[in-house]
Amino acid sequence: MKRSKVTIVGAGNVGATAAHWIASKELADVVLVDLVDGVPQGKALDLSQSGPVEGFDLRITGSSDYAATENSEIVVITAGLPRKPGMSRDDLLKTNAKIVTEVTEKVVKYSPNCILIVVSNPLDAMTYVAKKVSGFPRNRVIGMAGVLDTARFKTFVAEAAGVSVEDVHGFVYGGHGDTMVPMTRYCSIAGVPLERFLSKEKIQEIVTRTQNGGIEIVNFLKTGSAFYAPASSVVAMVESIVRDKKRILPCAVEMNGEYGVKNLFVGVLAKLGTNGMEKVIEVDLNETERAALMKSADAVQGLVNVIEGKA
Repeated sequence: MKRSKVTIVGAGNVGATAAHWIASKELADVVLVDLVDGVPQGKALDLSQSGPVEGFDLRITGSSDYAATENSEIVVITAGLPRKPGMSRDDLLKTNAKIVTEVTEKVVKYSPNCILIVVSNPLDAMTYVAKKVSGFPRNRVIGMAGVLDTARFKTFVAEAAGVSVEDVHGFVYGGHGDTMVPMTRYCSIAGVPLERFLSKEKIQEIVTRTQNGGIEIVNFLKTGSAFYAPASSVVAMVESIVRDKKRILPCAVEMNGEYGVKNLFVGVLAKLGTNGMEKVIEVDLNETERAALMKSADAVQGLVNVIEGKA
């Protein structure tokens, strides 16, 4: 059986760690691409040499030439400047929009039928840029944010409730930033509603911590941002697509009237399979949840307006 091919643009911490986990799960051949010549080649060679030890057998290539990415089924875009302490995601906007534009043009040239997974920040706006530049249909451009935000939310819930993370179920909606919406009403522990375990005050603390999950790590690291959890979140999406698992994951997708939103990337539940984003799963929202989601959508629209020169 022919192996899948996944390209990761950006051989920094997120990209290299994603390559590591894709290899360890034997999901696909991997191409690491980076403008800094030598970095993708060195990391790819190093990772390849762990194959005999770890027992995975696939091709891992590093290159600064996009020709190596030809005929990729999935392209993960992690390229862009990371956040630094005191910097908001919005500060990155124009610089990263330029980077994502250039990257998208190059990968589309060599892999016109690929599925794009965007990780660059500010996430929702950068996914919008990739969609616009690629001209791809909406099922083939997806932003990775909700899986990560949900992972943080579940981690904090499990810690507070004193239970296994495996038994925490829930999801986070909205944009990837401080307007994200952890859906506490839909969160449960082994099917039992969250409020049976934690007080309203404690749940609100967890919501706030989730919304600031990225900057909490940035403030600790001081010279970088999170990469283990973002990389594993990317790989969950890649695995669902490559293996056609039809997992329902929170992702940034282009809205087409769902929840009353159109032509904007917002985090919602979506089914991921061979065709990429195969279906948006709509859930019932109460007034508070709907208002929070609209506030988040408005924040994303503000970023898009800046990119389009309307603000």
